Amino acid sequence: MRLPQQSMTVNLSIVLPAYKEKENLAVLIPQIEAEFKGSSFEIIVVDDHSCDGTDELVKMLNETHHNITLLERPGLLGIGSALRDGYNKARGEYILSSDADLSFAPSDMRALYEKIRTGYDMVLGYKISKKREGSAEVKRTFHGWIEEYVTSPLSNGIIRLMSGIKLKNYNTDFRIIRASTWKDIQTIEDRQFFLFETIYRATQADARIMELPVTFSPRTFGESKVSFFKQAPKYLMKLIRLVLLDRQP
Repeated sequence: MRLPQQSMTVNLSIVLPAYKEKENLAVLIPQIEAEFKGSSFEIIVVDDHSCDGTDELVKMLNETHHNITLLERPGLLGIGSALRDGYNKARGEYILSSDADLSFAPSDMRALYEKIRTGYDMVLGYKISKKREGSAEVKRTFHGWIEEYVTSPLSNGIIRLMSGIKLKNYNTDFRIIRASTWKDIQTIEDRQFFLFETIYRATQADARIMELPVTFSPRTFGESKVSFFKQAPKYLMKLIRLVLLDRQP
């Protein structure tokens, strides 16, 4: 479902994949609107049939801001699939995507946007964990600690070694890409591997890619929908197939 828009021309599209993130979106979207006030931008919420009132919230916020698109999907079809649908609907010259769980700050969205406009084709945020000023203290879980200090460094090291692409982080949904670059690449992955696949394809297309440090905070509302341990075996096989067997120019 596409909600009414004030203008058909925007410079920036912000894509937020969501599943049961109503509480977080109620905070995040007004923050984005405040951060980019006066800019030409749109927000695209890709909702995977949350059934928690996300659709009503987005419609209500659009009545105030008039720049929000709601893409309703029939179920949990994967983060990659959600991002692809959102990117394909985007009308901006630049497409920025972010998790919708308040892990990332709109001020860092602004930093990505300003950086890509200096001549890059893709700018990736790599996570630096620290408490943001004014945010509530959130106790890190054991799972969160393992993810930050064990799983993430190990997985990034393996990807770096196998792909030869020298980056700090490959699997964070906090990034911005030129719409023209997105149109130049083809992706097929529907789940977490989409995030690396996009980097890999952009590298093949000689895209100018750089990274920026961004503040990461554990979520306050709801639960994480991603379990890397469950996805790891399939992820590794996809990595091997893409890097070692793929010959797409």
